[in-house]
Amino acid sequence: MLDITASDRLAVKSFATKTPVFVCVISYTATSEISGLTVAGANAELVKYTSPADAEFLYHGCCSCINVVPATPDGKPTPALITRTALQLARVPLLVVDAGAKVKPSIPYISFGVEPGRNIINENAMDISSVKRAFEHGELLGKQLAIMSDLIVIGESIPGGTTTALAVLRGLGIDARFKVSSSMPENPHNLKNRVVDSAIERVTADGIGRISSPFEAISAFGDPMMASVAGIASGVLSASGKVMLAGGTQMSAVLAILKLLDRSLNGLYIGTTTYVTKDPSSDLSGLVRMISERVPILSCDLHLGESSKPGLQAFAKGFVKEGVGAGGASIVAITKSRGKITGKKLMNAIEKEYEISIEAVPH
Repeated sequence: MLDITASDRLAVKSFATKTPVFVCVISYTATSEISGLTVAGANAELVKYTSPADAEFLYHGCCSCINVVPATPDGKPTPALITRTALQLARVPLLVVDAGAKVKPSIPYISFGVEPGRNIINENAMDISSVKRAFEHGELLGKQLAIMSDLIVIGESIPGGTTTALAVLRGLGIDARFKVSSSMPENPHNLKNRVVDSAIERVTADGIGRISSPFEAISAFGDPMMASVAGIASGVLSASGKVMLAGGTQMSAVLAILKLLDRSLNGLYIGTTTYVTKDPSSDLSGLVRMISERVPILSCDLHLGESSKPGLQAFAKGFVKEGVGAGGASIVAITKSRGKITGKKLMNAIEKEYEISIEAVPH
């Protein structure tokens, strides 16, 4: 199926698009500062630059806020490399939303006016008023985007986001332990579970009691990205549009938020890479099915294991896997082109972008 697989055979057909728009939501959570949770950044000090640098890279193929392309400590590149290639190849327009990024990118962007998320071990992630503001701004934007596009693809860049996703899912009564993914081959499940256990104990000790709404769950355990992406998706769906949540297991938390807010999920898809759907250390399908049996999961095989570039081969070996909407952007490039762009053609284009952006740039 054109290098796209789906949990539902009809999903690829119903997903056809002519005028997609890609939205990248950049954000930050201080939870990412906990040692061992993420490799999204060459070191702990650079983590705050990851999201804005990803956004700058999508536009320019280089970064302004830092002088190198975001990478893991051993040099594996940001998945924004894949996203940029797919969007350019298929001529898909791009918007960036700042939802609490700690450092602001030097590009045009839409701001939701929210602060970065706090460390959930020590305090609530966000004030409830900020959660509602991010969601409401998202809804307004989503409704407008649905007028101009037949498909809104929403990606994210937030280091540490799988841990806050795990916390929100558990706060909403969904047992996601050992199911969320990681940017590392050795998924630090035990560390993530300890962080979330500590956050839940903090909330219980504060006398907050049982979480009674998705907004409360985001406030206590989440991050600004979740509220913003859920809002955009809600706005698109309320305008009878189609939306793809382009990402891995973090998007299951967004799905749970929409479900518990009683939003219709008709026209909603999750799009990712096969590196997530085939990851033995996580379970995206299981998470989604615990929330809704009706939401299709599409995944794209980018054939990066066949690449001549070690930095790209790493994606097929369990590093990074997904992020910045890489899988969703690739799926949209394939479907918009009606098969003229395949996973292998994308891989060749990604290699060329890698040569220009990574190999040709002094580090």
